[in-house]
Amino acid sequence: MDSIQKNLLEQISGLHEVPQGAYSLRINGSLYGKNSSENIEIVKKEDKPGIDIYVKAGTKKESVHIPVLLSESGLKELVYNDFHIGEDCDITIVAGCGIHNGGDEASEHSGVHSFFVGKNARLKYVEKHYGSGEGKGKRLMNPTTVIELEENAYMEMETAQIKGVDDTLRETRAKLADGATLIVGEKLMTHGEQYAETRFTVDLDGENSGAHVVSRSVAKDSSRQIFVSRVNGNNVCSGHTECDAIIMDSASVSAVPEIKANHTDAQLIHEAAIGKIAGEQLIKLMTLGLDEKQAEEEIINGFLR
Repeated sequence: MDSIQKNLLEQISGLHEVPQGAYSLRINGSLYGKNSSENIEIVKKEDKPGIDIYVKAGTKKESVHIPVLLSESGLKELVYNDFHIGEDCDITIVAGCGIHNGGDEASEHSGVHSFFVGKNARLKYVEKHYGSGEGKGKRLMNPTTVIELEENAYMEMETAQIKGVDDTLRETRAKLADGATLIVGEKLMTHGEQYAETRFTVDLDGENSGAHVVSRSVAKDSSRQIFVSRVNGNNVCSGHTECDAIIMDSASVSAVPEIKANHTDAQLIHEAAIGKIAGEQLIKLMTLGLDEKQAEEEIINGFLR
């Protein structure tokens, strides 16, 4: 890896080099390297770009890293990754995509990640997106996440896009069986002329299933954001969807939280709040010695933390 690729890797995964244990590293449209462990097998797909990850039942406290790096201008790819998590597992998966575009052509990564989480399994999934480069070509990312949680499975999904992505469509679809739980936390910031659209659809099919979906975002300059969240209560269940956004400059933010109860014992809540940074917050920080710009950055960093 060159210095640009190493920086991308660090930004999206916190790694400084190829990780130990189970991993798959994709660079500029090709599989750069992969490694399986005793309990986690990673297999390259034969019919299309991507990998299959198989985690043995009962695997505990192990992790998988699957970063994607693009540093060539004009490169576009679509990748399919399927995760098969065995029963009674407790693992962490760290994904993400970094694009550096120093040219005039658009670079694009679209990924479809499908999770099949077995009974009583616990999964933490962390996904970060990052863009860099001074070229005129756009940096485009379109992640799709498909989730199926079996009985009493638990999945926590942390997704962040803080810098450098020009256009993105982020789509998540989930189906939950009896007793399953899905927790989603999204952090998003746009600036310049960037556009970001997020779409969540959660079907609470199982008895006593539950979902908690929260998006926090900041829109600066002339950027645009759209947040659409749908939670369908199809059984005795609980669901909560929330969108909180800070709007600045000439940006625009649209929040469309939707809940649908198809069962009399479905308990569903939706919330949405969009507003500017409060003046008293700025004044308080400025009295501590910060200038207005520093105060704004401090508030934004705390909001997205």
